[in-house]
Amino acid sequence: MSRETKPSPFEVLCMLKAGNERFSRGGLTHPHLDAPRIELAGKANQADHAYASILSCSDSRVPVEFIFDAGIMHLFTVRVAGNVCTASELASLEYGLAHVHTPVLVVLGHTQCGAITAAVRARSGGGHALERNIRPHIEMIEPVVAEAVRAHPEVPEDDILPYATELNVWRGIERLFLESSVTRDLVKRGAVKVVGAIYDVGTGKVEWLPESTSTAILVRAESNENRAL
Repeated sequence: MSRETKPSPFEVLCMLKAGNERFSRGGLTHPHLDAPRIELAGKANQADHAYASILSCSDSRVPVEFIFDAGIMHLFTVRVAGNVCTASELASLEYGLAHVHTPVLVVLGHTQCGAITAAVRARSGGGHALERNIRPHIEMIEPVVAEAVRAHPEVPEDDILPYATELNVWRGIERLFLESSVTRDLVKRGAVKVVGAIYDVGTGKVEWLPESTSTAILVRAESNENRAL
């Protein structure tokens, strides 16, 4: 594989889905984890091998390479509690798309996310005291929880976590499109797909969210006068 011969975005999504199917049914193949691959990594440019960028949570229950049955130099992975998309994550993701030339970017949320749970509990006043540097991180997620509550008034706040988890994925994609003109350009040219997904920590399965929603978010971002240029 080279950056000129990488699979298309559609083909990469098929590879990721097939890898997750193997993982969830206990059929991992552990590709490219041997000594020759390690030796190659010391010589090769990752841009000739990586096929997907992933923004995921730091949670130890979300082992990204295993989830997609991927090996060394396959995934350009950015991990942060709550898979939030701040300036540092934006910079890393832009690097993955523009310099590592990955045809797909996945914003991957997961069930039972501790960061989003903390934001839900903070809203209700039922959470424990948060450490100095955790508090502002959770505050970034609280508006997503509030939006999920407004969007689903029929759902008790104690049960809002799944809705907030999905909305948090969409808000990450929205931030990416608003703040990254290079990402918008790559998607519009068909060189990259940006997709959302939710990983179930209890089943090992990835739920792929509708690509039509990502497209709609891009359209809104393109018409937003505050988008980065």
